[in-house]
Amino acid sequence: MMSRISLTCLTLFFCGIAGAKSPNIVFFLVDDLGWSDVGCYGSTFYDTPHIDALAAEGVRFTDAYATCHVCSPSRASILTGKYPARLHLTDWISGRKDFPFQSLRQPENRPALPLEESTLAEILKAHGYATGHFGKWHLGENPAGPMQQGFDLMVPQNWFKGWPKAGYHAPFQLEGLPGEPGDYLTDRLTDEALGFIEESRDEPFFLYLSHFAVHDPIDGRPDLVKKYEDRLAQIEPPEGPGFILEGNPDDPDPLTRDELDQLLNRPSHSGFKVLPNRTVKIKQHQDNPQFAAMVEAMDESLGRVVAKLEELNLTKNTLVIFTSDNGGMSGGNFGNPKRVVAKDKLDRAFSTSNLPLRGAKGWLYEGGIRVPAIIKWPGRVAAGTTCDEPVTGTDYFPTVLEAVGISKRPGTEIDGVSLVHLMEKKSFERGPLFWHFPHYSNHGMQSPGGAVRDGDFKLIEYFENGSVQLFNLKEDPSENRDLSKEYPEKTRELLTALRQWRENTGASMPTRKQ
Repeated sequence: MMSRISLTCLTLFFCGIAGAKSPNIVFFLVDDLGWSDVGCYGSTFYDTPHIDALAAEGVRFTDAYATCHVCSPSRASILTGKYPARLHLTDWISGRKDFPFQSLRQPENRPALPLEESTLAEILKAHGYATGHFGKWHLGENPAGPMQQGFDLMVPQNWFKGWPKAGYHAPFQLEGLPGEPGDYLTDRLTDEALGFIEESRDEPFFLYLSHFAVHDPIDGRPDLVKKYEDRLAQIEPPEGPGFILEGNPDDPDPLTRDELDQLLNRPSHSGFKVLPNRTVKIKQHQDNPQFAAMVEAMDESLGRVVAKLEELNLTKNTLVIFTSDNGGMSGGNFGNPKRVVAKDKLDRAFSTSNLPLRGAKGWLYEGGIRVPAIIKWPGRVAAGTTCDEPVTGTDYFPTVLEAVGISKRPGTEIDGVSLVHLMEKKSFERGPLFWHFPHYSNHGMQSPGGAVRDGDFKLIEYFENGSVQLFNLKEDPSENRDLSKEYPEKTRELLTALRQWRENTGASMPTRKQ
């Protein structure tokens, strides 16, 4: 809303030819898409030709991150350029309740993105952009929905949660999004987004296509499900176990990888639930036809958006950003620690494998926070380039502002760094990346914790017992070798930096139960 934007904090400057139309912005955000769920990032089971084509036409970031391993905080960072810790929105809305097994009490999590925050949509709208939100919001119920945060249009209407109301198949039971028998939600949202592009073609527009896919319920479009079932029947079964055990590194005597592998075959650790020793199972193979179908339908959506831009002669003046809000769901959702997943229902509970990355959605390992990210900007970004500089979700906000010619005044609290110079292969100073999750996750039994990446090194700190792990991601992207005892000085350096950052951002911490 215009009244809530401090225009004294924003200065509009014009670049290029006077009178030239400002670039359109298409932000294509996928839910729960893992780093390795895309062909150009290494998947050999999922077909993603349109995402791969986008990478061939733009810059593909190999070390891109979400600011959180669950959705709401990550999305808040994208729209504000601020870390979740600064916003005090550090868990999904409405979050996981406390359980007796916890030794820490979780801090309060904000129930909505505060209205006093200036969102990307608000700023662009104030500068003449048409703004449309399609799909998932999950940043608060009314009066904190998209229409109060700078969007002209919201589809579906009055549905603010992070999952489809009635699944992916019509009837969707979503206001403003009718569906005929056989309609698929990902396709229908795309239909509406294409209509917005058509209607806004003569003015600059910001399309925020925030798919519910590929979030559970894991339910693919039937024609694509059959395609992948047939494919699965024709290929050799992958080598190695379908699942491995992961424990809690913050336990007083944490289990080693050898011990976890031995427990995997014991009766005590059979089944799919929260297991003894606070262990859970993590999927190791990309072999789920339902999920594969969801991925390809999402890829088709991107292809349709790109084709519409081309049809309307808008491609050359449109910045397209493609990314995910967190890593893939390789661990089941055990928000209720008593949940048991039947063996014949695994494809409905475990979506994908993040290998070669460790962990999953809900974890501070790379599988939870590293995501695919591609930016296409014709005339400004060389096609087919790859960037291995670490970037994160706060960076999109200043990147878009710089791309459209809006500069923030000094003193404005923005944690992100514009990627424009990086994409143009100019100087780029970014400093460490930080994560803060003072909660217990639905997707594993780890302690609350935080992390920092600086250069090749990444440190994870856990809050129950103060345990730390240190990894060299260049040499060990799978995070198998903890170097914290081998490199005590580097461990102290990064731990100090992480704690200082928490203090600087006013991060909320869990408290010890009495």
